[in-house]
Amino acid sequence: MASRKETLARRANRVRRQLKAVANGRPRLSVHRSSKNIYVQVIDDVAGRTLASASTLDKDLRPSLKTGADTAAASAVGKLVAERAVKAGVKDVVFDRGAFIYHGRIKALADAAREGGLNF
Repeated sequence: MASRKETLARRANRVRRQLKAVANGRPRLSVHRSSKNIYVQVIDDVAGRTLASASTLDKDLRPSLKTGADTAAASAVGKLVAERAVKAGVKDVVFDRGAFIYHGRIKALADAAREGGLNF
């Protein structure tokens, strides 16, 4: 039987493999969720560099959040990363949820990023 870590790594690899097939050169909006915070990056896989990033640990965002581990924090991070990505000239991305299920904080972040101007 596979350990939890192996199962999550296998799921993340499966999601990323499917994304690469449909990406067509679009940057990837990668999400990582921990028990205390949420982190997001817009990554250009062709050039191998990060175009925009945001997290609940950002100095701009931290004072306005009650905690970094709820849906309100996730939606604030989604709006912030969308604003930074549009400023960097990125409108169309593919959403990389990694090994995390599209539910709760991940869904709140995605919805806020869409409202902020990202298309995926």
